[in-house]
Amino acid sequence: MRVMLKATLDTEKSNELLRSGKMPERVKEILDRLQPEAAYFGPLGGRRTMVLVLHMQDSSEVPPVGEPFFSQMNAEVEMTPVMNVDDLRKGLSGLG
Repeated sequence: MRVMLKATLDTEKSNELLRSGKMPERVKEILDRLQPEAAYFGPLGGRRTMVLVLHMQDSSEVPPVGEPFFSQMNAEVEMTPVMNVDDLRKGLSGLG
């Protein structure tokens, strides 16, 4: 299942990671492990935010996917099932 993960980083913790020079390393570790289909970074709601689109086979993947954002960045994390246009077409075709 395709999932959109939005991680809103804690400002104090992310400032600390930036000052220490560890932010690029943390982001690279997360991206290397999760292998997202797409990754976007920018300010949303005035806070540093990462938006990743990734594939999950099972809901049991939620804890290991979200934990680095919680433990390393004090982030608020949201995960939402999403579709690309092919998924939408397939879903709509089943409506009859």
